[in-house]
Amino acid sequence: MSSFRKALKSRQRNHHERSQPGFRKNLGLLEKKKDYKLRADEYHKKQNTLTALRKKALEKNPDEFYFKMVNTKLQDGVHTIKRPTEEVEVTEEQKKVMRTQDIKYVEMKRVAETKKIERMKAELHLLDAESKQNNKHMFFVDSKKEVKSFDLARHLDTAPELVDRVYNRPTLKTLETKAIQGAVTPRVIEKLAKQRTHQYKILSQRIDREKKMYVISQKIQTRKDLQDKVKKVKVKKETPNSAAIYKFEAKRKR
Repeated sequence: MSSFRKALKSRQRNHHERSQPGFRKNLGLLEKKKDYKLRADEYHKKQNTLTALRKKALEKNPDEFYFKMVNTKLQDGVHTIKRPTEEVEVTEEQKKVMRTQDIKYVEMKRVAETKKIERMKAELHLLDAESKQNNKHMFFVDSKKEVKSFDLARHLDTAPELVDRVYNRPTLKTLETKAIQGAVTPRVIEKLAKQRTHQYKILSQRIDREKKMYVISQKIQTRKDLQDKVKKVKVKKETPNSAAIYKFEAKRKR
């Protein structure tokens, strides 16, 4: 029992490590063996790395070539990969939508845009917003004399002021028998023209948005198709305006 009691008391003693002597306090804490071991291991690791690199440099074949040598350059003493100067395949906006939205949601938004575009086209009847005729309307006559004396207003049977209009151009008979409906004063006509121009601008923006949605949906679908373990060959590279085209190996369905 007494030996057990002595052993128990010996375990109760606090372990005191040797501290740094007073005249060496300016050197910091006294280094123990475990600290030396860590420092020595780190030093030897660095020395071994340097030795291996020196050996590799001495044994290097001067005629050796790697393809990465063409695609890298030394910048501020560090090897960096050259960035391709080609056009970006996916824009930041497309990346954001592709990461956050599902293909079903993108398709739903695209279909909604298409319906709005069709509705606007039906309302505007694809009329020229500036009331300037871009297409050509040719009239054929029998002689050069008729060409010189040709009167467009008389030929179209309308007022000379309405000749330049591409829509709502009534004949003289209609103007005599029926009352003019709609805008008559120049101020109101100008206001309606501005509204029409604004509507055409919105239509153009919606068409662009629908095209972007279609491209995003195609890119998402292509990435989903690429997950299948089927042999494929890239036919056309991906661009910001179109998805990549792949040719898949024909697989017989069982």
